[in-house]
Amino acid sequence: MRKRERYKLLIEHFTQNFPDPETELAYSNPYELILAVVLSAQCTDKRVNMVTPALFEAFPTPEHLAAATPEEIFPIIRSISYPNNKAKHLAGLGRMLVEQFNAEVPSTVEELVKLPGVGRKTANVIVSVIWNQPAMAVDTHVFRVSKRLGLVSKTAKTPLEVEKELVANLPQELIAKAHHWLILHGRYICLARRPKCEECPLTHFCAFFQKYYPNIPDDPENKVGGIA
Repeated sequence: MRKRERYKLLIEHFTQNFPDPETELAYSNPYELILAVVLSAQCTDKRVNMVTPALFEAFPTPEHLAAATPEEIFPIIRSISYPNNKAKHLAGLGRMLVEQFNAEVPSTVEELVKLPGVGRKTANVIVSVIWNQPAMAVDTHVFRVSKRLGLVSKTAKTPLEVEKELVANLPQELIAKAHHWLILHGRYICLARRPKCEECPLTHFCAFFQKYYPNIPDDPENKVGGIA
């Protein structure tokens, strides 16, 4: 099957079954989202959502965070992975937002990656979720799912290379949604160690399934929706 056909089938499935995907991180404004995304690195959204209410209450604005020390932030986020580093990142992020960006979260990837703790993936999440820009954030789920489905070439070895291929092959107006489609599919169906192929509605065009289970009859109409 050609790559173009795989993208066509992916889009058809998700636009019909999951037309309005959203991030699972809880937030109410761009400032809260960027804190949540920084904390979510190598940590589950569920765990982040357990911690952020207290963090948002203690530091409700960039100005409050800018005045905080890592030692004040650490006890609130101690159950998050790498809390020492992330406490330092958040303190530095608050100061930079106030000192260089007038306490506003930047709207471009180029500006966002200047902030402590914000890499390209985090920046892409922010511009995609907040401003619906055609940015593709490639985390471990997106990387794994796009490779398994055969959406990107075998030579795409880095997140940036995968990002470029996905962006080049997806309609611009669907890139922001496609990020959520791929990440949620990877989180709940296409698991790293034991993918739930028996539940997956995408096996009829999945390169991984066709390679490792070539003799299993496939009927996508008998599969569940994929992200329930």
